[in-house]
Amino acid sequence: MGDDAELLRAWRAGDATAGAALYDRTFPLVNRFFRCKVDDEIAVDLIQATFLAAVESLERFRGASSFRAFLLGIARHELLDHYRSKARDRSVPIDELTLEDLDPSPSSLLRHGRERRALLSALRSLPLELQLLVELHYWEGLTGPELSDALELPEGTVRSRLRRAREQLRSTVERAGDAMPRRELAATSFESWVESVRPSDAAGPHAP
Repeated sequence: MGDDAELLRAWRAGDATAGAALYDRTFPLVNRFFRCKVDDEIAVDLIQATFLAAVESLERFRGASSFRAFLLGIARHELLDHYRSKARDRSVPIDELTLEDLDPSPSSLLRHGRERRALLSALRSLPLELQLLVELHYWEGLTGPELSDALELPEGTVRSRLRRAREQLRSTVERAGDAMPRRELAATSFESWVESVRPSDAAGPHAP
C-alpha cells in the first residue's frame, strides 16, 4: 500500500480501492479534529467535505510538509467556513472566537467522563485558533513546521501562541475547582495530562 499522497493521487485518478484505503487510514485523524467542535450529524458532513476538498486540491500538496498537516489544514477551513456561515457578527474573525461563543450547548460533551469533560470545557473557552494549536500539538503530535502549515501561520507565531494557549488552558482548568483532576496532576505534568486525555479513535461520528 502506498503512502497517503500516492493514495490520494490514485483516488483522484478514479481508483476507488485507493480512496477507501486512504479514508480508512486517515479517518480517525479527521474524526478527532471535528469531535466536540460540532454535533455528530454536522461532523459527518464536514468529514466528507474535507476528503472531497483534499481530492480537489491535490495540486496544493507539494510534499514540503506532511500529508496529515495538509489534511488538517483543509479540515480547519471546513470548520471555519461552517461557523462563518452561522455567525451573526462578521466583524470578528471566526478563529478569534471561542466555541462557547459559537456553539454554547454542545451535546457531544455529555458522552465524556468527568476528566475529559473538564479539559474539553476548558478548551472551548479558548479562542478557536488557540484550541486548535493545543489539540493538534498535544493530541496529534504535529511539529512546529506542521502546525505552521496546517494553521497558515509563521512558525515563530505558532510557538508564541502555543505558549499563550498553554497558559490560558492551565489557568482555566485550575479555576474549575472540583473538576480539576488533582490526583492525575499531582503525579504528572500538565502537558502530560493534556496528552493523556486525547479522545479515543473509536468514539465519535462515522461517515457511511
